[in-house]
Amino acid sequence: MMNKDNTNGRRTFLRDLAIGSGGILAYTLNSQPINATATSAYRSSEKKRKGNLSDKMFETSGILKGMPIKATFLDEVSWDIPHQNWGVKEWDLDFQAMKTMGINTVVMIRAGLGKWIASPFNCILKTEDVNYPPVDLVEMFLTLADRHNMAFFFGMYDSGKYWIEGTFQKEIDLNLALIDEVWKKYGHHQSFQGWYLSQEISRRTKNMSKIYAEVGKHAKAVSNNLTTLISPYIHGVKTDQVMTGGDKAITVQEHEEEWNEILTNVEGAVDILAFQDGQVDYHELPEYLTVNKKLADAHQMKCWTNIESFDRDMPIRFLPIKWEKLLLKLEAARKAGMENAITFEFSHFMSPNSTYLQAGYLFERYKEHFGIR
Repeated sequence: MMNKDNTNGRRTFLRDLAIGSGGILAYTLNSQPINATATSAYRSSEKKRKGNLSDKMFETSGILKGMPIKATFLDEVSWDIPHQNWGVKEWDLDFQAMKTMGINTVVMIRAGLGKWIASPFNCILKTEDVNYPPVDLVEMFLTLADRHNMAFFFGMYDSGKYWIEGTFQKEIDLNLALIDEVWKKYGHHQSFQGWYLSQEISRRTKNMSKIYAEVGKHAKAVSNNLTTLISPYIHGVKTDQVMTGGDKAITVQEHEEEWNEILTNVEGAVDILAFQDGQVDYHELPEYLTVNKKLADAHQMKCWTNIESFDRDMPIRFLPIKWEKLLLKLEAARKAGMENAITFEFSHFMSPNSTYLQAGYLFERYKEHFGIR
């Protein structure tokens, strides 16, 4: 049974997003009909029957504008999403599709996770029990980013254990050595324009600010002050710990207070704050986005939003999100004044090349909405 409070909140959210439109949420039918002749005849008969039915009913209403997505993560060293097993040819096609959609920045989500690493990093191979990678994904991604004139951000190594166990210095030392090696080996690429601090946290691991601070400052020092990015998550109703009953969602006020403390500890080490947007309900999102922008401004950081293009509401983990839901989130981000939108992530959930058929249709709906041909 649907909670009455949640229902009211959802209605309020939809109403606020529709201000200035007469409060009517029209359904968008912009795609080419399967049977154009039959559809045309139907429209003509409807006009005769109703007398005043306009073709505009079949056009984009323009009620929800939304902000465009300009960046995406590259999730090749994945944790919970199936690999598509692409090679250079397939990735090149996908970079072309990204450019078509207007994406100009790609962020490799991590250099490695546990035993799996993206490239043969000597500093990790000699100290950690990891598998030797068959392909240098970093070189491939950088070469493609160069070719397609995109910015590339390098994601750090996530041990999957040290920072979770509380032995933060081991995680820090691994990544300091990794930064030195990576910049020396790949720093000549024109597209290498930033660093992503990969360890994702919410309120549960506030000591992670030690890693963000030390690793972020070292990365900037080594690379002549290249941009650093973090993408933490909000401890909301859709967080795994809350969904399984092991914890409670925090309030907006608690979120603001705790992240004000964390961000105070990482000032000078982090340039872009991009909270994930999927762990809270849709009617809650505008308030959280507003607070996120306030936090970023207070700590002299740019505020992006991480628009999740997968659907957390489905029993199957994970499928491409419904276009209506994505558009609601894009509009909420626009109204909150987000400076940019990155998605997790294009290649699986929005790409016409994805092994998920639904992703290609989401790509088409997105292009229609933003007038991309």
